[in-house]
Amino acid sequence: MAELDADLGHIIPSSVLAPFWAKLVVGFVSLVCFARSYDGDFVFDDSEAIINNKDLRAETPLGDLWHHDFWGSRLSSNTSHKSYRPLTVLTFRINYYLSGGFYPMSFHVVNILLHGGISVLMVDVFSVLFGGLQYSSRGRRLNLAPRSSLLAALLFAAHPVHTECVAGVVGRADLLGALFFLLSFLGYCKAFRESNKEGTHSTFWVLLSILLGAVAMLCKEQGITVLGLNAVFDILVIGKLNVLEMVQKVLHKDKSLENLGTLRNGGLLFRMTLLASGGAGVLYMRWKIMGTGPPAFTEVDNPASFADSMLAINYNYYYSLNAWLLLCPWWLCFDWSMGCIPLIKSAGDWRVIALAALWFCLIGLICQALCSEDSHKRRILTLGLGFLIIPFLPASNLFFRVGFVVAERVLYLPSAGYCMLLTFGFGALSKHTKKKKLIATVVLGILFINMLRCMIRSGEWRNEEQLFRSALSVCPLNAKVHYNVGKNLADKGNQTAAIRYYREAVRLNPKYVHAMNNLGNILKERNELQEAEELLSLAVQIQPDFAAAWMNLGIVQNSLKRFEAAEQSYRTAIKHRRKYPDCYYNLGRLYADLNRHVDALNAWRNATVLKPEHSLAWNNMIILLDNTGNLAQAEAVGREALELIPNDHSLMFSLANVLGKSQKYKESEALFLKAIKAHPNAASYHGNLAVLYHRWGHLDLAKKHYEISLQLDPTASGTKENYSLLRRKLEQKQKKDV
Repeated sequence: MAELDADLGHIIPSSVLAPFWAKLVVGFVSLVCFARSYDGDFVFDDSEAIINNKDLRAETPLGDLWHHDFWGSRLSSNTSHKSYRPLTVLTFRINYYLSGGFYPMSFHVVNILLHGGISVLMVDVFSVLFGGLQYSSRGRRLNLAPRSSLLAALLFAAHPVHTECVAGVVGRADLLGALFFLLSFLGYCKAFRESNKEGTHSTFWVLLSILLGAVAMLCKEQGITVLGLNAVFDILVIGKLNVLEMVQKVLHKDKSLENLGTLRNGGLLFRMTLLASGGAGVLYMRWKIMGTGPPAFTEVDNPASFADSMLAINYNYYYSLNAWLLLCPWWLCFDWSMGCIPLIKSAGDWRVIALAALWFCLIGLICQALCSEDSHKRRILTLGLGFLIIPFLPASNLFFRVGFVVAERVLYLPSAGYCMLLTFGFGALSKHTKKKKLIATVVLGILFINMLRCMIRSGEWRNEEQLFRSALSVCPLNAKVHYNVGKNLADKGNQTAAIRYYREAVRLNPKYVHAMNNLGNILKERNELQEAEELLSLAVQIQPDFAAAWMNLGIVQNSLKRFEAAEQSYRTAIKHRRKYPDCYYNLGRLYADLNRHVDALNAWRNATVLKPEHSLAWNNMIILLDNTGNLAQAEAVGREALELIPNDHSLMFSLANVLGKSQKYKESEALFLKAIKAHPNAASYHGNLAVLYHRWGHLDLAKKHYEISLQLDPTASGTKENYSLLRRKLEQKQKKDV
């Protein structure tokens, strides 16, 4: 490979070719590209995988990680996505423990450092792929292609398509999977470190490579594909198999085929057996752990896999889009589903040109990889294609349906193959042109533009508003993009703008039940109950097991005084989601409105059993028992609630009211004061404490807190009336004293 390296001499200066300096430059570039994301928020899928994932919390036994999916659901559940990545979740849990909570900076810093480490490892990997595997007499691997490996590693480190993996915390699965993938490959290379004779190897390193491949799979599913890459590398580099020569001999029934050294190599056959059996064993265990078979995805997740016709053409179009993202990573989007990429429905669609171009390039590369007389060229092209294609296979829909259309994160490892092929292309171009400075300028320009794009894209991933809005220009037909922009606006209180985006999401996808549910919620809050009911009714008609929509429909029907329909909606929601504390809470409110007090108390008790920290349910129980004269029971419930939620000021307030009525003034006073300390601007807290002092006979203190309460809420009629009574009482007392 000295020839290719010489062709790149005008691009890569010899001063950075020393291994230490080369790795330092690559590591520095990788950190510069994505450093902007270090103080970003948790965005998009981070909420479900991290903030809402109970597997990160100390109270969840570590053993549960091995029975749950990436999102914290049990693998045996029919709703599980079957994404089994326990080692990635374990690193999240360690992050959470070391940082003392959900502080995103520590999570982001780990991701950035992981990408830096992987980029540095890529220097070693590319040196093997470009230069072959040779060791010195002391057993140290020789880097026979320092320029090629450095340029390819720089292209990898600064590729913008990696932003999702690095800037999005859930991308750690891909980073960890890639890390152990590369370690497995380099470990496999070490199996031949002490080989002086052809066919000899270290079985220990082969087995360790298989183990590292299994670890990679426990971080991200595609990690297991390293075993396939190891096999290709062994056959082509170690076994020196010439595929074209072998095919020609088979076609011509050449008797010399029987003496082909590669096929008679016992060591190679043994290693292939180890890789095949190891891979089969790991995949079998993975299948057993999944429990109920593959996950069930919907047409929205992957429309091409549900298409009645043109299935192969649409899949190939998806491949061409992935290739385009590697070639020109300027149009990036956090989500490519929900109509972002309309299906090709006829062969006359102009987009067929894209997949034709893809296969034209691939067939050309394959022909060169097989037919070139240059053995180095054959090896580099074959390994480059192998690194490009093999890690992508699990996302290709060829073996099973996947839950996405295009996903930038799955290109993290395949991009290494692309960078290898691009580097080879630059070398070949430089060899056949005299304008070497122009080639150098182009290469450096691509690196600079990619670094700039990485920094810009990392900034977009810092918060959800920028991330979601950045997708509007890339995927304007994506209903999920409009939904997420609307949700972000709603969370910030801008309901008017949120409604506009939710309506657009429903227009683009008339079956988008989550958008209907959220839009219905906002309309409910704005008292536009009729349209809210229509939307929520349509949502549950489209998806009858949508528990949240059933509950929200019940709330709207309750507001419309359609109590029987509301109760039925609540019951249906609980039928589809048995552990639904919020629905029990709302059902209890319905029963309270109907004066079905026992049913209300039972519903709220169910809510607190399912969710012991459900403050609203506890409060309503205390208030209902208080209002119905059951002071002893109200006191018992209040004390039980405060044991579970000791710092909830609203519970302190409710229990203080009960204790005051029970003439336990001292204890009531202590709770009122504690509640006021936690929430000093609550007018009702001061007003009710004033009532307590009024009853207790501490009139000066009562006067003080009445006045504070009226300063905070001058319109409180009850407080005004009580204050007037107190003033008259004080005036009468003063007259008596005179």
